[in-house]
Amino acid sequence: MSRKTGMKVAFQGELGAFSQQAIRQFLGAGAEPIPCPRFDSVFAALAKGRVDAAAVPFENTLHGSIHENYDLLIKHDFVITAETNVRITMNLIAPPGLALRDVRQVFSKDVALNQCRDFFARHRAMRPEIFYDTAGSVKMIMEKRPPGGAAIASEIAAKIYGARVLMREIEDDRQNFTRFFLLEAADSKPRTPKGSGKRPWKTSLVFSIRNVPGALFRALSALALRDLNLVKVESRPLRGKPWEYLFYLDFIGRQDDEKVVHALGHLRELADYLRVLGTYRAA
Repeated sequence: MSRKTGMKVAFQGELGAFSQQAIRQFLGAGAEPIPCPRFDSVFAALAKGRVDAAAVPFENTLHGSIHENYDLLIKHDFVITAETNVRITMNLIAPPGLALRDVRQVFSKDVALNQCRDFFARHRAMRPEIFYDTAGSVKMIMEKRPPGGAAIASEIAAKIYGARVLMREIEDDRQNFTRFFLLEAADSKPRTPKGSGKRPWKTSLVFSIRNVPGALFRALSALALRDLNLVKVESRPLRGKPWEYLFYLDFIGRQDDEKVVHALGHLRELADYLRVLGTYRAA
């Protein structure tokens, strides 16, 4: 895959989505964002070579993991080459000329609307309306101009579609971050986004084990015995095998570090299946 600055990067949503901010943090303003309607179409675009990379959200500090994307990652032979965290800031956005007192409908994705419940409690004249995408809701109110129609989205979306920010940072909890991975072809090398050079290395992997007493304890001991810092563990159903699971792990360390090599070798002896998903600088 090309390593040039102007690479094409797929993301889910319309231009102005929070994923576009992730792309800028990964690759700078020179990368070309390629919008896709669904997450599976993002993965398909990368698999078919229509783009050089994909910026995909995997976890939110308020809502947890985005399980659909973990399941899609297993289906494709991609590697994680970088990680970044995007602060999710919700803004009330309207067409020019619409005053705050005249807003009656507020469109956005259901997750975004739910993160602004306190705002709607204070502004009872405004009715939340579910739309398929945050940035897409801004595009819609600018094109269709529904009476009293506003949207909740990023400030980037307002700039792209020529809308106006009426109120900034209307979310209930400002400790709202989404973790994004940059996905590339399996033979790609890790990237070092600007400012990430001194951050520790992190490795992500997935494995499955037989459902017998002590199996998970023994698997995790492959890391613990080598003092590797486990920073996340999560299970997902193993399709085709009811009540069996895949385990996703993140730990601090680079894949080619000596103690990581030994830990992975130990874990392979215990696991029925193991795949390293990527080694990258921690966000």
